[in-house]
Parts: sequence; C-alpha cells; structure tokens
Amino acid sequence: MFKKLFASFGARKALPGAAARPYKSEELDLVYQLLFCDDPDLVKATPVQASLFGATPDPRVVQTIGEDAGEESRVRLLAWHWLRSSGQPFASREVLGIVVEVPLEEGLDALAAYADGSVRYINHTGRVAVFEGAPAEVAEQGKRLVHTAIALAVRAPVKQRMAPPALGAVRFSLLAADGLHVREGTFAEIARDKLTGPVLQEAQRLLDTVVKQGT
Repeated sequence: MFKKLFASFGARKALPGAAARPYKSEELDLVYQLLFCDDPDLVKATPVQASLFGATPDPRVVQTIGEDAGEESRVRLLAWHWLRSSGQPFASREVLGIVVEVPLEEGLDALAAYADGSVRYINHTGRVAVFEGAPAEVAEQGKRLVHTAIALAVRAPVKQRMAPPALGAVRFSLLAADGLHVREGTFAEIARDKLTGPVLQEAQRLLDTVVKQGT
C-alpha cells in the first residue's frame, strides 16, 4: 500500500533554515531531509499521507502501522513521529534506522540504512544511490548496521534534529519509535568507543558495499 510514499515529495516545501541545506540544490536538500522520516509535509498529497495524517486520523490505526513489522521502516517511523507529536501514549523504543553523516571539505556524505534493508546514500559530490531491499548484499549489510546500532540507541540521548555536523565530526542519528537518539564525536572518539566503534565499522562496510554497486 505504501510503496510509493517516498517517490513523491513537495519540491516547493520550505526547509527549516539555511543550516539544514547542506547541498547545492533544493532537490538534494529534500532528499537529505527525507532520510530522517520526521516531516510528513515533505510528502505531497498522496493516499498514504491522507491515511496517516488526514484531518481526523485514528491513533489506533496509526499505532498499528507503527507496530507492523511488515510495513516499510520509513512509513513506520512517520507513524511513530505522528503519535509522539500528537501526545499519544506508546511504549515502543524500536530502532528502525540510522543516518550517518560525515562532513568533508567538498561537502556532506550521508548514509542511511533502515531495518527493512532499504538504503540511501548521498555522496558529497551530489550523487545519490537508492536501494529498496536489493541487491541482497546491500540489504543485509544495511540491516546489520541498524542491528549494531541498537545498543548505542539505549545510551544515546533523545534530541531534536540539528544542523548537519561540522567538519571533523561524525554523527550517528538513530531513528527510533521514541525519537531521535544522537551520538557525535571526532573520528578518533567514535572509533575507539566500545559502542560507537562497531557502528562505524558496519557503516564503512555498508558504504563499501554500496560503492561496489557502481554508484
């Protein structure tokens, strides 16, 4: 039902300030915003938006979508976001995705993986790679990255989304039912930490796998 949720988004949607514009085109900035699955207004007038965010959404239906392990992870994240924003009670802390941001002199690298095996990569040059559960090696490594990040989410605090990190930093944004868990540090700090080090290693493996696909 929800397969085309992220195939259509509002090209004229106003982004929240210049700090949230890490790329040189509006289209890339929108792709970047979509990685976090926290702004339903980016999805323009689709049947999915009406089902989840219509005038009178049923919280029970939205929660059912959030809990449905067979649904797309990004759709589930939007459902949980709606429940939190609407003050609805919920108990889940399930981690459904991670966004890894690495700023370079030439621009921002952003790698996103979701629990259903879908993967997004925005290279600092502006090239974009999108994988929807295939090929298998990308999907499996994406799932492995999300699984490895679960332990980190328990320790990382819930925060509001911020501007992209500064040069020299690495940021993990863990996308969970209860909100955005963030851990940030220098490469050296991230690499030697017992929780973030394994996540960084799995992220590098995923990036290597993506690059091998010829993107």
